[in-house]
Amino acid sequence: MMTKGEKTRQFIIEQSAILLNKQGMAGTAISDIMEVTKMAKGGIYGNFANKEEICREVFDYLMSQMSARIEARLAQENTWREKLLALVDFYYDLVLANNNGGCPMLNFGTEADDTDLAMKSKVAAGIKSTQARIEKLVTNGIKAGEFSHNAHPAEFALKMFTMMEGGILVAKVTDNTSQMKTICGILKQEIESFSISRT
Repeated sequence: MMTKGEKTRQFIIEQSAILLNKQGMAGTAISDIMEVTKMAKGGIYGNFANKEEICREVFDYLMSQMSARIEARLAQENTWREKLLALVDFYYDLVLANNNGGCPMLNFGTEADDTDLAMKSKVAAGIKSTQARIEKLVTNGIKAGEFSHNAHPAEFALKMFTMMEGGILVAKVTDNTSQMKTICGILKQEIESFSISRT
């Protein structure tokens, strides 16, 4: 069981998560965190050394939540092809929902590239993990005979990840999901192109 202190830390993290993901690290003040948690400044700093520590913990929390949602979505599918297509749909739905700020890797990464090396390292690990998930789906599909050996797992993983993140950025900045829809269509066409028909 969690101690009282651990529960308080977790409460602060959970309450601050969407706020930080939407407003960004620089755009979120301690007073904003105090407002969403209904806690005094002493209560916040009694559990975290500084705002940067909160941001790092929030990023980990957001990534774990997104990963859990992805795994739950993929578990609904029976084939590697279906799982890969479902992953494309997951990121498109993330853009359509637009109620929690979008992808934390994009949001935190754009701020931390030169200013926060600890956060930059966390985002880099998240990127590697996300690409590894895509690569594993393609690799398993090849092993299962669902995908052609021309699929090139690592190359496709890089392509899919960068296209998705770029699409999310464009959709957020332009308030238009049409280009993200086009990107998802292109990726689905490529998945179908290296899928081996079972008929």
